[in-house]
Amino acid sequence: MTRVAIIGAAGYTGLELIRMLLRHPEVEITTLSDRLEGQPHVGTIHPSLIGRLDLRLETLTPAEIVARAECVFCCLPHGVSATVVPQLLDGGAKVVDLSADYRLKDPESYAHWYNQKHPDPERLGKVAYGLPELFRQEIRGSRLVANPGCFPTSAILPLAPLLKKGLIEPRGIIIDSKTGVSGAGRTPKLTTHYPECNESVSAYNIGRHRHTPEIDQILSRVAGQDVEVIFSPHLIPMDRGILTTTYSIPTRDLTEEELLQTLREFYKEEPFVRVVPHLPATKDSMNTNFCDITARIVRGRVVTISCLDNLIKGASGAAVQNFNILYDYPETLALL
Repeated sequence: MTRVAIIGAAGYTGLELIRMLLRHPEVEITTLSDRLEGQPHVGTIHPSLIGRLDLRLETLTPAEIVARAECVFCCLPHGVSATVVPQLLDGGAKVVDLSADYRLKDPESYAHWYNQKHPDPERLGKVAYGLPELFRQEIRGSRLVANPGCFPTSAILPLAPLLKKGLIEPRGIIIDSKTGVSGAGRTPKLTTHYPECNESVSAYNIGRHRHTPEIDQILSRVAGQDVEVIFSPHLIPMDRGILTTTYSIPTRDLTEEELLQTLREFYKEEPFVRVVPHLPATKDSMNTNFCDITARIVRGRVVTISCLDNLIKGASGAAVQNFNILYDYPETLALL
């Protein structure tokens, strides 16, 4: 049995973590932390948890948290997480960090994309990237795991096998993604206010989205050469889910069956990647830890389509999957 704490438990990812960990037979949730006035009961913040968990959301120091928990899920914003994580590690805890603070390997790149200096730069480049399908062995035995971004997961999973096998060019890759409103988090914003986003589809942060360097970095690592992508995210008026379509140039003549077989072979042992013959939709993977992928050849271009639940496989489900690897539990525990 592993004692677990969740920092930033008031958000959507915190709620999903609690839901999954409550059905995990090897977990005891001992601590929920957030900076909310009055230390409210979790049932007040997340009414769906009434009668399921009797804890309050407390404002605690890292030392107080590690005194109660062996593993900490950190759901804090970028720039804040890296001020807390070193103290959690120094206190002896293992950490799964859901922020972007430890995903990039270069402090200068982090400063450029996140408009601030990194609070813990010496650790960058030494943290396991929490995409088990590619880096399971690095995750196993780590004390800190950088959980991937939701957009990067949806783009990296379909592209990585094709780049690794040299079937597509590393340049000229276009990634078009649509995401539900929950991807923006629970804090109210004008762009996600109901009258603003309902019945509307909008592109945002074109050429400036912070997941771009993360995608470039991981795909370059898999390909063994520099990969550059053009990433275009769009906000869709639905609660949750991501649909990502990628366009790339093949290195030789390919058939759709060859593409699909490459994906099937690469992911044949992976419990949460489903290579499907049809065009997947976000409802296929909603409320699951699956990423569904398919591929097509269209006018000489390779087109992949993938979908996942941004709050589960794109965040909290991946975090639980990483937790299971860290503690040598069955990887699918609490996720199927």
